[in-house]
Amino acid sequence: MSIKIKSIFSKSFKKYGKIITGYDVTALLAKLNETTPEPDNGTMYEPSLPQLEELPIFKELSDGAYGGMPIQIGCCNGVNTKLNCLEYHRGSELNIPADDMILLLASLQDVKDGKIDSSKVEAFRVPAGTIVQVYETTLHYAPCSDVRDGKVLGGFRVIIVLPKGTNTEKPEIKSKDKEDALLWARNKWLIAHPETGEAKQGAFVGITGPNVDIAN
Repeated sequence: MSIKIKSIFSKSFKKYGKIITGYDVTALLAKLNETTPEPDNGTMYEPSLPQLEELPIFKELSDGAYGGMPIQIGCCNGVNTKLNCLEYHRGSELNIPADDMILLLASLQDVKDGKIDSSKVEAFRVPAGTIVQVYETTLHYAPCSDVRDGKVLGGFRVIIVLPKGTNTEKPEIKSKDKEDALLWARNKWLIAHPETGEAKQGAFVGITGPNVDIAN
């Protein structure tokens, strides 16, 4: 399934989030590059990394971007070109890439009974060093490598900032609402494409249509 890649600065992005300015993330990205791996295949994710959270930017983002709420700073690194799943959280997510990357996004409002067609997904290129706020009503998943003319330009390292505890151990709950079937981890509701490993592991299968691949 081919998909047009738009600029994160385009009007099309405004319903999904916004660009945050005024923060110096130079030291944060340097520490990310120095201390975290970049897998040659697939992706790795760490919700919270002490070496990133000990930097002054941690308190600045907690006090400013999150209004004094507790946060965590982790990363998602690797090589990826596919959608695979869509997730959302209670609370916005910040993405700060060390390398140019692409985000695949859709709107929670387009989910009906846990189902969404992959044709609703849009792709946005994010330049390195940009702070992108993804609203809590925006569906997203692992970033994608930058692609130009169908060619993958390498891997990526991306800072991921979220409310503290997100993406950690799933709480034990008694189902009370249909949405509970989507709960995959703490503060993480997940909708999987049937072709994915997540689907095989028991994630709620709700993405219909082709699994978006930006390299096609």
